[in-house]
Amino acid sequence: MKGIQKTNAARILDRVAIEYILKEYEYDENDLSAQHVAMTLGVNPKQVFKTLVLKGDKTGYFVVVIPSDMEVDLKAAASVSKNKNCDLIPMKDLLSVTGYIRGGCSPIGLKKPFPVFFDSSVVNFDKIFISAGQRGKQFFIAPEPLIAFTKAKLASLAI
Repeated sequence: MKGIQKTNAARILDRVAIEYILKEYEYDENDLSAQHVAMTLGVNPKQVFKTLVLKGDKTGYFVVVIPSDMEVDLKAAASVSKNKNCDLIPMKDLLSVTGYIRGGCSPIGLKKPFPVFFDSSVVNFDKIFISAGQRGKQFFIAPEPLIAFTKAKLASLAI
């Protein structure tokens, strides 16, 4: 039985000795939502976190990681990132800004280091699912080393 082919993000975690399990799933080109990932994997949607890239009016790009069944609170995201306003970046800019495509964006291995903010609900779980940097692949990983590695701050970011 052949193993799952590792993503760049997985190789980065290997290099820094952060443990994870790489889970593969059938993704649906017509539904790339994190909620669909949770349903496909048969897990609690609150335990599956999606990675969103935003742009603030003062600080530029930053990343928020929130539960799959929630929406980003733009006011809270602006505040925690020291912006007055922020918004999701246009989908057409995602690849050039992050190196990732929609449905495969991870806070690990971004093209450039951007500030990262995790929704504080992440600490409610011993392990979470988060994109492994490719459609159809998720990390099952403890949040603490992930937060430390990405130098993320915790905040209430989801509504």
